[in-house]
Amino acid sequence: QVQLVESGGGSVQAGGSLRLSCAASGSTFSINAMGWYRQAPGKQRELVARISTGGSTMYADSVKGRFTISRDNAKNTVYLQMNSLKPEDTAVYYCKAMTPIIYWGQGTQVTVSS
Repeated sequence: QVQLVESGGGSVQAGGSLRLSCAASGSTFSINAMGWYRQAPGKQRELVARISTGGSTMYADSVKGRFTISRDNAKNTVYLQMNSLKPEDTAVYYCKAMTPIIYWGQGTQVTVSS
């Protein structure tokens, strides 16, 4: 099993920055890729960014140029640096680990005020 613990959420004004962290523990050797998703009230959960074990990244169009996903394999931690935040980025952000089984973190709230 894999356990995921997110941190770094909070409240910020538009234009500000936050960095989310997701620390993985347990059977981390089985993780193929990790990603960040978000879910706003009344909306479906959506992909924000993902990163493979080799470091290949992909981003949702809405965050390209503003968000950066990275990982520290030695610490089994994935980060999401979020810059130029907008009110529409407000959501609960979830970390996801992809192995033969999908694991989710508990989520961390990000609130961006205008």
